Amino acid sequence: MKILRLSALVLTALLLQTVAFAQGQPRKDLLTFEEFESKLKAAGKDAQILDARLPEEYTQNHLEGAVSFNIANKADFEKESAKLNKNKPVFIYSIANGRSGVLAKDLRNEGFKDVTEIPGGLSKWIGLGKPVISTVGKGLNREEYTASLKSDKLVLVDFGSRYCGSCKKLAPTIDSIKNEQASTVKVIKIEAYENKNLVKELGVVSLPTLVLYKNNEIIWKKTGGASKKEIEKVLAGQTL
Repeated sequence: MKILRLSALVLTALLLQTVAFAQGQPRKDLLTFEEFESKLKAAGKDAQILDARLPEEYTQNHLEGAVSFNIANKADFEKESAKLNKNKPVFIYSIANGRSGVLAKDLRNEGFKDVTEIPGGLSKWIGLGKPVISTVGKGLNREEYTASLKSDKLVLVDFGSRYCGSCKKLAPTIDSIKNEQASTVKVIKIEAYENKNLVKELGVVSLPTLVLYKNNEIIWKKTGGASKKEIEKVLAGQTL
């Protein structure tokens, strides 16, 4: 019975941890962004920067000096990690801190002494206007974005990415609201990594981020996703 109780506690802890990631809650084991920048700068040429996302994500946008490190199986992981120096600092990122957290744990288990994640991931890096090597265009400019907000309806903007797990989880809710409240709400979806300048200007540093406008003014903003009930409550309060 004790073993069963212990297993239940472990499973509960893992579930809570997963929910925390999905809701975009900050992890206490991460450096501040300023601390991370200082550490990366101090590492200089010794920095080993790993992109834990899919290869196509890496191709679109990645940090200068980063290598694609999306590993499918243990054999590939052992092969690729063997190319790294366990005594030099390793810096890892993904969209937020999901995939980077998994890779960081695996590397530490393999004996890497100094492994650091970008706090907030690439979302925060791009949202703060930090440089990336990119193959995608600049996307919408501020004027084009502002023009798209003009409407006699409420305007709900969903900043996300097709590669973001939390964004994909939120998508059916946004689609449902778009269909059910078309007469009073205009829904706009923005692919964040194809609109880097815009997310920088608007200060979008986490995905997904929802922003609600009324008469071109922001009246509500939520990062890390939201339930349909929560969004509907906000919308109802503005359409009374």
